[in-house]
Order: sequence, then C-alpha cells, then structure tokens
Amino acid sequence: MAVYSIKEIEKLSGIKAHTIRIWEKRYNLIEPHRTQTNIRYYTDEDLKKILNVAVLNRQGIKISNIARLNDLELREEIIRVSRTNDSNENTIDSLIVAMVDFDEYRIEAILEKSVARIGFGSTVTEVMYPFLDKVGILWQSGEVNPAQEHFVSSLIRQKLIAAIDRLPNTFNPNAKKFLLLLPEGEWHEIALLFACFLLKEARQEVTYLGQSVPYSDVLAIGASKSFDYFMSAATTTKPEFNFITFLKDLGGAFPEKKVLFFSSFIQEKPAVLTDNHIQFKTIREFTEFLSEL
Repeated sequence: MAVYSIKEIEKLSGIKAHTIRIWEKRYNLIEPHRTQTNIRYYTDEDLKKILNVAVLNRQGIKISNIARLNDLELREEIIRVSRTNDSNENTIDSLIVAMVDFDEYRIEAILEKSVARIGFGSTVTEVMYPFLDKVGILWQSGEVNPAQEHFVSSLIRQKLIAAIDRLPNTFNPNAKKFLLLLPEGEWHEIALLFACFLLKEARQEVTYLGQSVPYSDVLAIGASKSFDYFMSAATTTKPEFNFITFLKDLGGAFPEKKVLFFSSFIQEKPAVLTDNHIQFKTIREFTEFLSEL
C-alpha cells in the first residue's frame, strides 16, 4: 500500500493542503494517519476519497453536503456525475483512482470514452499527458511504490503504439525529416511516443529509434541520412550520464540541424546549448511548434 504526504495529495487532487486540513477539522471528511513523530500521511483509500470529493466539489456540491455522504452514497454520486460531466479534470482524477486500484479494464474504458468524446490527439495532449505529469509526482517523490507508474505507463505506451500503427502512411512531398531517439540508459519513452504520433498525424517523416540508443549509432545514422531535426527526451538526472552534454555534443556534430528535446528536470535551457537547440516543457508547446512547420 502506498502512502502520500499532504503535499503529494495537494498536487494530485488540486486541493490546497490548507483546504484539506480545514475539511478534516470542520467536517471530519477524512482522518489522516500519523507517524510516531505526528506527521500526517495518507493511504490509497484516502487519496481516492479526496479525488472523489474534488470531483463533486468542482460540480458545485457543497463540502458540507458531501461530508454527509457515506462511502456507498459517495460512490453513487460519483457515478451519477460521471454520466453527465466528462470534463478532462474529472477524467484525469478517474484515471488516478483506477491506477491506484491497478484496474486495467477501467483505465481502458476511461481512455476509450475520452477518445470517443474529444478524439485521440486531444486525449493525448489534454488527458494522458497531464495525467502522467501527476503520476510523475508520485514516482519522482521516491516515497511510493513505482509499480503504479510502470503499470499505467505500460498501458498508455501500448495505446500510443497502436494509434501510431493505425495512422495512414501517406507521402508528403513537403514533409520535414525527424530522427527520434532516447539516449543510452534512458527508457521512459512516453513523451517521445507522443511526439511520434503527432508528427506522423501531421504527415511528417519520422525515423523512430526508440529507447537507449548508443551515441555512436546516432552519429552513424545521422551521417548516413539527411534529417532536418533530431529529437530526444530525458525524465530524470543520472549520475553516470549528462543529458545536457549529450545535447551539446549532438548539436555540435550536426550544427546545421535542429535538436529538439523534452526534459522534466531542465527548467531553463542551459547557456552551453545553442540556438539550434529547442526545448519543450509541455506537449502543448510541441504542438504549437508543429503547427508552424
């Protein structure tokens, strides 16, 4: 069973820690567990309840009324709301609850419903990506079991690969050529798969090398075929590998090309990187870049 700090609950639910404490004290909405040093912590069941409360509260239901509901009534009210309101926020909260329960069938149903409502591309940018941002908070904290992140990332990875395979392979004489890869030792390819789907949907030409590609192989294929853009990503810092140095070396090896990259730990582009390096902090920034090609 995972445990969460109140700050993690705040980031996952969107409810301020101060507000959660008021709900606890004023309405007995939830009773946090405490360590021997009197520090609050929350369980999977607590997280699910707060997420459900957040969904109902966003629909205008007063906390005082929500607090009167027992567990069965709360569940019934959530089901009722889910039938009438399909907002992206509610969809993301539902995905988190299903992830906590390792409920593959529910995740599939939630994603299929979202695709039917707003299309696969919008589900990627407006649901999957923000959801994984929240999941990343859990995984990077080091205080919870990363099995949840691996479980849901694997399901989304499968969805993306299947969606990429379904895209028509049509020739575009004006297409730009992209080489997509993760550097050696990097295995988290969700962001890169997102980019691959969006590029192919936009009828750009993509060569996808995938996970953990040795730098010598990148240089070899980059020299053997003319690409307009190289694209990579990194999720966490690793003591044995410097992603910034990798980007710098790649830009130096191909100074006439653009090097695009996603990174969750690089807040601002370092000074050692040049104008031919383009950073994307969000998938929305990348879609804006793509629209201008």
